[in-house]
Amino acid sequence: MSDRQIAIEVKDVDKVYKLYEKPSDRIKEALGLGSKVRHTDHKALSDVSMTIYQGETVGIIGTNGSGKSTILKIITGVLNPTAGEVKVNGRISALLELGAGFNMEYNGIENIYLNGTMIGFTEKEIDEKLQSILDFADIGEYVYQPVKTYSSGMFVRLAFAVAINIDPEILIVDEALSVGDVFFQAKCYHKFEEFKAMGKTILFVSHDLSSIAKYCDRVVLLNQGTKLGEGAPKEMIDTYKQVLVGQYQLPESSSEGNLLEDEDIRKLASGQNINPDLLEYGSKKAEIVEYYFTDDKGIRTSAVVKGSRFTIHMKVEIKEDIQAPIFAFSFKNIKGTEITGTNTMFEKSFLEPVSAGDAKEITFEQEMNLQGGDYLLSLGVTGYEGDTFTVYHRLYDVINLTVISDKNTVGFYDMNSRIEVKDAK
Repeated sequence: MSDRQIAIEVKDVDKVYKLYEKPSDRIKEALGLGSKVRHTDHKALSDVSMTIYQGETVGIIGTNGSGKSTILKIITGVLNPTAGEVKVNGRISALLELGAGFNMEYNGIENIYLNGTMIGFTEKEIDEKLQSILDFADIGEYVYQPVKTYSSGMFVRLAFAVAINIDPEILIVDEALSVGDVFFQAKCYHKFEEFKAMGKTILFVSHDLSSIAKYCDRVVLLNQGTKLGEGAPKEMIDTYKQVLVGQYQLPESSSEGNLLEDEDIRKLASGQNINPDLLEYGSKKAEIVEYYFTDDKGIRTSAVVKGSRFTIHMKVEIKEDIQAPIFAFSFKNIKGTEITGTNTMFEKSFLEPVSAGDAKEITFEQEMNLQGGDYLLSLGVTGYEGDTFTVYHRLYDVINLTVISDKNTVGFYDMNSRIEVKDAK
């Protein structure tokens, strides 16, 4: 890598924010009224370094609050670092936040020229690129209306069209594509591939681990303002999954100031993918008290790789005698469509009575063949009392699972077709 030209170099960057309890404290401290310190320091980034070479597509991943957006804003010059330095070689086009760099009172055409001028293009150069921007955005006559009247979808279409069609040497994108519809996202990712083929540099922040795995050459993992590592996408995604469930072991050589305390990791894991607004009901003669996923290595996770094996775990406490409980799970997509599921009755795996005071641990192991994306798990314990179907405990949309995939087919799941193409005789 050392013989390749550096596009972005970040060296030992810190970013500290001053937090005040009330606005008047900020004013008093700024005016020097009294010697009392009225703020507390919040370290958003701590000693972060990374080198990105020309032609690379590099992803940055991490939990909310890890410093991903902060480091992008420092690279693009929106923020100044508290310490350290950043060097950029090449013209940057950045899509950091919905609306960044747009004047809400201007119409779409006026904002195209405003953005182009801010990046350093002449009016003549923008004239030459205008039609390609309008074609890519595809928002019709709305381009002549003030952008404050746009839907979020139209807004992101125009913003991304400007960012990607002004011929940047470095493209920086921060989660902006999550607003566009699926067809627009597909068009943007196709443009990413064109950029990669042209040798452009892309810096990409996303919670979509499938896109990170598919498009990135290398991934940087941040957590609570500290760089935990960088490397191949699969390696860093695996490490990220360990962080999410509190099983990441920090190296002993890490400085004390960068350590993530065990208690903080547990808090991080416990709130990562459990639905706070889940629907539950039932008689509670049996109660689901624990549930989680493990990957093919037996590690608790909230994300699995398509094509790998994974396990759903459920622990149930029996409160009253039950003749033949049925333990079940099902998956829905985020639109609420039920995709698949099974239970112990269908599988003929458990048809026994249970007694009050018993506890059962149920595992469903299977291969993940769903398409890449996010899914919601529902769990249940039911049964028959005589001829009456009875719900003992149901948890709807209780936990989220992300499927990581670099190959999606048509529909909900992959049939894993084996394809052969040969000359006809």
